[in-house]
Amino acid sequence: MAWLFRSKAPKPEVEVAEKSQLPDDMWTKCPGCSSILYTKELRRTFGVCPKCEYHFRLSAQQRIPLLFDRHSFSEFDKELRSADPLNFRDTKKYKERIKKAEKVTGSVEAIVTGKGRILNIPVMAGIFDFTFLGGSMGSVVGEKLARMIERGIEEKRPVLILSASGGARMQEGIFSLMQMAKVSAALGRLGEAKLPYISILTDPTTGGVAASFAMQGDVIIAEPKALIGFAGPRVIEQTIRQKLPEGFQRSEFLLEHGMIDRIVHRSVLREELAQVLTNFGFGE
Repeated sequence: MAWLFRSKAPKPEVEVAEKSQLPDDMWTKCPGCSSILYTKELRRTFGVCPKCEYHFRLSAQQRIPLLFDRHSFSEFDKELRSADPLNFRDTKKYKERIKKAEKVTGSVEAIVTGKGRILNIPVMAGIFDFTFLGGSMGSVVGEKLARMIERGIEEKRPVLILSASGGARMQEGIFSLMQMAKVSAALGRLGEAKLPYISILTDPTTGGVAASFAMQGDVIIAEPKALIGFAGPRVIEQTIRQKLPEGFQRSEFLLEHGMIDRIVHRSVLREELAQVLTNFGFGE
């Protein structure tokens, strides 16, 4: 199966704060309350609107310093890149889309995996990057997650997956869908080793990611007002020909209906994760 992805020499390290999904303009309009925000101030609040607490989307590289102790995160499998097993082409070649995504985002795939510490508690983690082809799950995403989970079993560390994805990557067809079972099987082995898996859902978590490992956590945490579900609300309304309830598929709706365990504000996520890990016996 090695032909599903390819290896290259890793690119030079990039400072985690260098790339930003937040606009480069001086002012940013909040989608939540329509307030005009000073962009530098918005970055200082970790991409959270100070007026309505709308959570802007963040890249994987932006999330690393928010979650992990300083200089504790070490990335895995940086050399893995997507191949093109189906020679797929729609309006563009799949290879061209990958190259463009790498150039625009500065990332090489839709996920970053590695190990680090959260308030001195060692963990394994996978962090999706929605800026890279909508965080879509291809063969490399599944492979990196499976390898990260297996390392967690070997080193007896808990596993965190922070999801932000549109689902399976259509350009890889069935190979993309196979990653749902692959990652789920790895998580099954993690459970057999009696190691916890914490799933963190951000806006958006949809499609095959939501339909598999994103909803399999021993503890499932979501950011406020994140879109979480298999198909989008508009598609569901068109299918069932009924109006959906207000707030359908948002974190608050899912919490009310027992599908997630907790909604956590981004500013306190690190502390909440440390507390959960301590409850599992991994803290002091």
